[in-house]
Amino acid sequence: MQKKTIGNMIDKQTVSFIASIDEDGFPNMKAMLQPRKREGIKIIYFTTNTSSMRVVQYRKNDHASVYFCDRAFFRGVMLRGTMEVLTDSASKEMIWREGDTMYYPEGVTDPDYCVLKFTAFSGRFYSEFKSEDFLVE
Repeated sequence: MQKKTIGNMIDKQTVSFIASIDEDGFPNMKAMLQPRKREGIKIIYFTTNTSSMRVVQYRKNDHASVYFCDRAFFRGVMLRGTMEVLTDSASKEMIWREGDTMYYPEGVTDPDYCVLKFTAFSGRFYSEFKSEDFLVE
């Protein structure tokens, strides 16, 4: 398993899944659009609504996981780490795209627009009927 292979797989997926922990300690999973930006497989950025349940959960407990599934080759990767909620202008501008006003009508400064920054520390890769745990450095 190579981290480059995982990175290429992430880039090709149109849907990703993120998990947060609710107030009762249970994992909550949500489908998301593909990440907006990634730095290797350690740091991955998503957009979301500041008013979302997920943001409330991450602000209370930053433990998170993300999952990417390549259905064509029946392989996937789960990354474990932490999720930060970023609302600063630089972070919001970094991943803003034309057309985002469909979700955030007030533009890049919309108070209901924020960035989720996931930082991975470990993962599990599944491919060819085998799973492999790994550390992300």
